[in-house]
Amino acid sequence: MKKVWIPYLGALALTIAACGPKVTDNKTNTPPPPPPPPTLQVPAVAGMTEAIPMDPSVRMGTLPNGLTYYVKNNGKPEDKVELRLAINAGSVLEDDDQQGLAHFMEHMNFNGTNHFEKNELVDYLQGIGVKFGADLNAYTSFDETVYILPIPSDDPEKLEQGFTIIEDWAGGAKLETDAINDERGVVLEESRTGKGASDRMNKVTIPVQFYNSKYADRLPIGKDEILKNFKPEVLKRFYKDWYRPDLMAVVAVGDLDVAVMEQKIKDHFAKIPKPVNPRKRPVIELPNHPDTKVAIAQDKEATFASVNISYKDKVASTPTLTVGDYRDDLVNGLFSFMINNRLQELTQKPNPPFIFGSSSYGGTVARNKNAYSSFAGSAPDGQLAALKALLEENQRVKLYGFGQAELDRAKQAYGSFFDSYYKDRDKLESSRIVGQYVQSYFSKEAVPSIEWNYNKTMELLPGINVEEVNAKINDYIHDDNRTIVFTGPTTDTPPTEAQVLKVVSEVAATKVAPYEDTEVRESLIEKLPAAGSISKTTSNDKVGTTTYTLSNGATVTVKPTDFKNDEILMSAFSYGGTSLYSDEDAKKTGLANGGLTQAGVAGMSQTDMSKFLTGKLVNVSPRIGSLTESFRGSATPKDLEVMFQLIHLYFTDLNKDDEAFASFISKQKSFIGRMMSDPNTYFSNEINKIRYGSNPRYSGFPTEEKFDEADYDLAYKLYQERFADAGDFHFYLVGNIDKAQVEEFSKKYIASLPGLNSNESYKVNDWREAKGTRKKVVKKGTDDKSSVRINWSYEVPAYSAQENLAVDALGEALTIKIIETLREKEGGIYSGGARGSLRKTPYPAFSFGISFPCGPDNVDKLVDATMNEIDLIKKNGPSEKDLNKVKEGYLLDYKETVKTNRYWLNVLVDADEDKKDINKVLEYEKAVNALTAKDIQDAANKYLTKDYFLAILKPEDK
Repeated sequence: MKKVWIPYLGALALTIAACGPKVTDNKTNTPPPPPPPPTLQVPAVAGMTEAIPMDPSVRMGTLPNGLTYYVKNNGKPEDKVELRLAINAGSVLEDDDQQGLAHFMEHMNFNGTNHFEKNELVDYLQGIGVKFGADLNAYTSFDETVYILPIPSDDPEKLEQGFTIIEDWAGGAKLETDAINDERGVVLEESRTGKGASDRMNKVTIPVQFYNSKYADRLPIGKDEILKNFKPEVLKRFYKDWYRPDLMAVVAVGDLDVAVMEQKIKDHFAKIPKPVNPRKRPVIELPNHPDTKVAIAQDKEATFASVNISYKDKVASTPTLTVGDYRDDLVNGLFSFMINNRLQELTQKPNPPFIFGSSSYGGTVARNKNAYSSFAGSAPDGQLAALKALLEENQRVKLYGFGQAELDRAKQAYGSFFDSYYKDRDKLESSRIVGQYVQSYFSKEAVPSIEWNYNKTMELLPGINVEEVNAKINDYIHDDNRTIVFTGPTTDTPPTEAQVLKVVSEVAATKVAPYEDTEVRESLIEKLPAAGSISKTTSNDKVGTTTYTLSNGATVTVKPTDFKNDEILMSAFSYGGTSLYSDEDAKKTGLANGGLTQAGVAGMSQTDMSKFLTGKLVNVSPRIGSLTESFRGSATPKDLEVMFQLIHLYFTDLNKDDEAFASFISKQKSFIGRMMSDPNTYFSNEINKIRYGSNPRYSGFPTEEKFDEADYDLAYKLYQERFADAGDFHFYLVGNIDKAQVEEFSKKYIASLPGLNSNESYKVNDWREAKGTRKKVVKKGTDDKSSVRINWSYEVPAYSAQENLAVDALGEALTIKIIETLREKEGGIYSGGARGSLRKTPYPAFSFGISFPCGPDNVDKLVDATMNEIDLIKKNGPSEKDLNKVKEGYLLDYKETVKTNRYWLNVLVDADEDKKDINKVLEYEKAVNALTAKDIQDAANKYLTKDYFLAILKPEDK
């Protein structure tokens, strides 16, 4: 897959990553008026054959045995290195008797290597704060396997062990028979978790999507029969054939000298022998076909209907190697951006043809095949309508193209994202950039520096014209190599292949109307009331905050940071929320509240707002919660004023639009209509009915009927009441803040809002969940799998920050034991864990939960094992070794998160909402270091009482 290397740009990243072949046929079809020129001339641009340079800060090399390496110094976060072992082998290379063993091999690298006996690897890493699953991980796909290891870089011994671990992963797996047999149960449990509606529908659709290709027969999870019965020699054959240095790359990115990392790689990997007469690594093809292939799969447990149209290229894709390739990728990305804006507009209609839709050009399952794909999520009985809408939008572009204004907006959006990415180039975390070097190894494409990306994009964007972007559709869409796939819930009259093909032919013959673009006004606020003032300024030097009290009573707290150059995060709250509604009004408006913002603000529709905000990296979302009304938002420093303007408008000028609300309701009903068909959703609902059904405010799971009853008028009226008084709101901004700007905007946009001095608080509901030991067995689903949940939830006399930490640590310690016992010892689960906390508002309360999926026949044994682990912690407390794992994990996480804007925003808001002393946040490390095994033992004995709810999901025939 060809990519423009702009990783992690949120939603737009998928568009920017869209890519494609060069324009080889510049002839256009003869469309209805207004026609484009009969011959398109792509602008002649100098330097198109220039090679894309590799980032000069990245040191690359190849060892004599064929292993490739990439090394880059990156100082964020401090004292940490991200290590990756990339293996150019996955499930598609398996022999017939090895299906599932590429993934099984990944598991075995955690179960006995040259330097770590079975379970010692995870045990060691947990001891230095690296969490299994959250930090330490791996994945296997069709063509590749990647191992993920973050490691501290400030301790030479830990660093050396980190490179020893990936050395073992590369060539030191022991593959002992007992360890292989022990791991079968874990892998089979992972396979079990993937079974269900999607898996059954995949068996119908994948042979069509991957027609006549080995990909259709090599899903990474493999076949249960093989996983249960393969001989160890079969796994060893896969390991010998494909785990070899000429098919491997080691990537090291982090806070360490490049020369040190490079030498570590040479010391650890140069000694791996070069293979003699290695098995050839084939390139697996996705063959062409001359027709349109259709697959329609329905399942009674499916909850979501989808439509996918894919036009696979006829020729093999080529990597992005030159400036011309890079420019072509930009053209493809601009096309995707514009078509997706049009599809988004369709979802705003009163009866939208789909819930959401998207189109893009990019890679497929095969490395050497690209495709143009259009996708939509629809109502179960709306797939043909969704198909028609997707085809019509593609047809509209084919006949008329995009307009210049659309392209200008797309360029503006690209320019803003590239600019923001460039400004934060020295603030990117290693985990966000290491993946591009892994993919560079697989794709053989260069990864240029962010400076090169930015400068080249800004140089190329102005010269891209609308005609060449419009011409892309003629390359994308064709009658051959096309697949159309429908998946969704069982319906009374399933669509047929004949109906699908009829829609295709009818749209192709239809002269759809041109797209009508609309102009958008130039300013958000056309008339602003007189500014207020700042009446008081206070500071907290310990935490680094300044708080402004405004003339209307509102407060604005700012914490300037240098964690990111182009990020400001915002949050705000006022007490009250729906707790001040009557029980009846709370139920009437619960579902309607989510649709209030769909109407836009200040007379601008959502579509208008989207156009106006193009190129502005800003968002603001109001919300009415159970205890507060609040805002969340973010902006770049240059867009900060727009964020303040949006806040002002959500207070004063939220639109009321029945059609926009009808569109919201239509989409919600389409989405939730079959949710109860999913066993896990049904299971959750049954649990909630028992736990919360006696609460007078409990409304249950949303249904189509409940959405029909949602009271928009009442929700809008109550919204206005909740946001009528800005004077009791607390605002928080964290990031690259210019305090003079914040002062100006606060006076202009917040202090000018009404301040009624209401100083409301929330009301505390008298309802409490029932106590006592309770058990519920729910039977739903046809697959042979179960789910277990154990929950404690009850009011406590008082909140204690120290006990809250102990309760959280209890969850971490118990998770370690659940993984050790239920997964590694019993082989009964793939994943599972525990989590707990104390809360202070609206009343002091304790909550704790344990959950894991498993086989139905193992439920009782695993529940007993879990309860036994709880009893052991109650009796003995966690071991010093486990306590150290928990504390090291806390300290390692804190060291990184304390230097993020999100962390500080959350702790500032949490402290004020719960009326806690914010200065206590500075004592976190001290509190962790003071945590003892007895603290956790005491928490277990005090809180894990007999007042728990045990819920078990079993299949219908058990």
